[in-house]
Amino acid sequence: MELWDNILLGITTAVSWQNLLYAFSGVILGNLIGVLPGIGAIAAISMLLPVTYGLDPAGALMMLAGIYYGSTYGGAITSILLNLPGTAQHAVICLDGNPMARQGRGGPALLSAMVASFIGASVGVIILALFSPLLVALAFQFGPAEYFSLMLLGLLAAATLTAGSAIKGIIMTLIGLLAGIIGMDVNTGLLRFTFNIQEMQDGLSLVALAMGLFGVSDILGSVNKLGVGASVVDNKVTMRSLWQGRRELKGLTGSMLRGSGLGSFFGLLPGTGGTLASFLSYATEKKLANDPTRFGKGAIEGVSGPEAANSSAAQTAFIPTLNLGIPGDSTMALMLGAIMIHNIQPGPTLMTDHPTLFWGLIASFWIGNLMLLVLNIPLIGLWVRMLSVPYRFIFPIVLFFICIGVYSENNTFFDVWVVMTIGIFGFAVSRLGFEPAPMLLGFILGPMVEENFRRALLVSDGDFTVFLTRPISAACLAFIVIMVLLRVYGKHKVRRRLTK
Repeated sequence: MELWDNILLGITTAVSWQNLLYAFSGVILGNLIGVLPGIGAIAAISMLLPVTYGLDPAGALMMLAGIYYGSTYGGAITSILLNLPGTAQHAVICLDGNPMARQGRGGPALLSAMVASFIGASVGVIILALFSPLLVALAFQFGPAEYFSLMLLGLLAAATLTAGSAIKGIIMTLIGLLAGIIGMDVNTGLLRFTFNIQEMQDGLSLVALAMGLFGVSDILGSVNKLGVGASVVDNKVTMRSLWQGRRELKGLTGSMLRGSGLGSFFGLLPGTGGTLASFLSYATEKKLANDPTRFGKGAIEGVSGPEAANSSAAQTAFIPTLNLGIPGDSTMALMLGAIMIHNIQPGPTLMTDHPTLFWGLIASFWIGNLMLLVLNIPLIGLWVRMLSVPYRFIFPIVLFFICIGVYSENNTFFDVWVVMTIGIFGFAVSRLGFEPAPMLLGFILGPMVEENFRRALLVSDGDFTVFLTRPISAACLAFIVIMVLLRVYGKHKVRRRLTK
């Protein structure tokens, strides 16, 4: 009974006209900013944080939260239509979303991403409301050993993202691992692979890597089309055509729910969030598919699952931030700062000390995501018409926004040179049959694997059995062994069939 009273209190708070206006402003700004390559939620929240100083705490947080999950909607648009991920978690959506757009199925791809995002967010909100204390206790069970084994599992999943050879996937993952350790070692303070370049002391830019591997390399691969027309000839999208595409969307419920479950779990864990959840969701859908060869060529499950995972992780990421005062990433750290600016201390007592703020914020999450769904579905036709613009016009514009987005992250031209260099590298390896997604995930998870491996050994005084004596860590390692054995058995079975 108390739960329903709290939910009613949250809804009452969220639907006041002032808070609805703040939430609406936040989701609109987040959606527009998410469409701009490289200018994500972090930059938007940083710029608009001073605006919220004089606002009511509930309204201020609703506005900032709207910017946060609104940008997840906008980021999917450029990933699908232009093969240009503004954030790392949207990179995996490029694998099947962009081929769908090139096949004239951009409308269904966008619709599935938006519906999946709403379902994922709804699942995340329900879990946030019902199980916050329980999930906080679960998050406390993860130490360095558990994080290491979980990240290792993610790296293994990265090798399965490729449509071709698993060896090529492993090679790209290893290249990503090497790229991830560039910069200053957090434990010793030593510089690694910086070649005395001062700008590389903090490592390579994740935004530059993502947009170079996907955006710039795709532009270079399409240079021979600059004199011809658009990428897709028939771009007319109507609500009737989207509704007729419901047959394609019918079987997506399972992928959306699986993605929502993965995202809800990984959103709890600091440092993982939507990126690892979206990549693992893609790997899961590919493993469960009757025909895995469809993936990478326009499989709609490769869009819906990861997008649901990304959105649910965006919601459950607030659990450690609000209930423990532990931000999972830089965006959550900004949200934590916004809370403390209003003299509110995050922690286990936040729910009881400030019930109006806590439950109003949760209710606004669902209302804001509903606003995004209602606003974006009518605009699908407009977004898809971007593909009707000839290459010779759209690619200079895209390159301009890539450069602006990369430069704005650290205000240095060095990152612009980095994104161009990585783009040339991405184009070269794609011509050789290598895919970029494993490299990106290796780049993200590599430093986390190394850091948690060293921390686990430090805590255990160098005892390697710590990875086997901790139940969660041992379960992850056992799952890794099973996956490898199944892969080897499958290859052996195919080889035997071919030799007969």
